Amino acid sequence: MKKQIWKVVTFLAALMAASSAAAQTNQGDIPFAFSVANQTLPPGRYTTIQITSTLLRIFNSHNQGVVVLTTGVDSKESEGTGKMVFHRYGDDYFLSEVWAPAGQTGRKVVQSRAEDEVTRKRPAMEIATIR
Repeated sequence: MKKQIWKVVTFLAALMAASSAAAQTNQGDIPFAFSVANQTLPPGRYTTIQITSTLLRIFNSHNQGVVVLTTGVDSKESEGTGKMVFHRYGDDYFLSEVWAPAGQTGRKVVQSRAEDEVTRKRPAMEIATIR
């Protein structure tokens, strides 16, 4: 039952994304595998679409991707170009934030259980930014 509900939610999210994609789309080439929402995605060109005020869809040209829960974050300065921010622990990358071009607001991805586990083992984190 939960699986069917999730499929319906994903379908509705995709429909909503199609109607609002033009103003809220961001793209970037990610040169490394990364995790988001407990799923590991391969390197490649990714598109992010803000579906609602809290849901963000990230996917590649093969339609591999996820819909994730986010919260809003603000910056004092406007971003000239969009960017994706990753937390890096050794060779493990986790999507942390997505910023649209020419804006002062971004979306912070809710930290996954997988990242929680990695932080317990390797607390030293670095930031990687893709513009």
